Amino acid sequence: MMQTAADRNIRLDLEYDGTDFSGWARQPGLTTIEGTLEEVLGRILQQPVRLTVAGRTDAGVHARGQVANLWTASDMEPRRLQWSANQLLPDSIAISAVSDVPGDFDARRSARSRTYHYTVLNRSWPSAFQHRFVHFVNGALELDALNDAAARISGRHDFTAFTPTVTEHSRFQREVLYSRWVREGDLLVYRIQADSFLRGMVRALVGTMLEVGRGRRAAADLSRLLDGAPRPQAGETAPPEGLCLQAVEY
Repeated sequence: MMQTAADRNIRLDLEYDGTDFSGWARQPGLTTIEGTLEEVLGRILQQPVRLTVAGRTDAGVHARGQVANLWTASDMEPRRLQWSANQLLPDSIAISAVSDVPGDFDARRSARSRTYHYTVLNRSWPSAFQHRFVHFVNGALELDALNDAAARISGRHDFTAFTPTVTEHSRFQREVLYSRWVREGDLLVYRIQADSFLRGMVRALVGTMLEVGRGRRAAADLSRLLDGAPRPQAGETAPPEGLCLQAVEY
């Protein structure tokens, strides 16, 4: 959108339960996070709204710390915009903060890193309360083996094996800053921070590491896969419900 001297750049901090949405990106005929937000914000600001987002989450994926920005000529006070939007948005989307930011702030390009968490419920029965936010795995998972695999993911690697073969990406190297599993009671949580992510990358990594945790694949195999191996050589993609965009760092 063409900017004028009166335009303001506004940052939105967001959280959402992605279960009932067809991902972040606007798609004709489908209910998406972006489409829902743009419709509500457009009604409030009385203008067409186009959002720039830090990370485009897939269908069924959640966010606690998503960030987006928009340009507007409106002089509406940030707290009023936040309150008004939260009255109109569905319960599964919430704006946690609204703030004016400098004109050079771009939610995607300005981000230095993103952090995702993937949560596995590892016990013999599923949860009636957590099922929208965890991947249920019935069977032993070895934490040390998972962390052996996770440690190999840290650093700069070629993640071709961990994104769909048919892809819009042209560059497959990413810098992983942190990669570790932790056990929290019945939950196993994988925490990963990287400069940016390929589509489906975290879920493909998790699916492959779960094979390691079950003893079906050697942790050392991750080193080979991270050298640009083709997608079919890695494990299955883990389901979306366990994945959450936890934070974006600027």
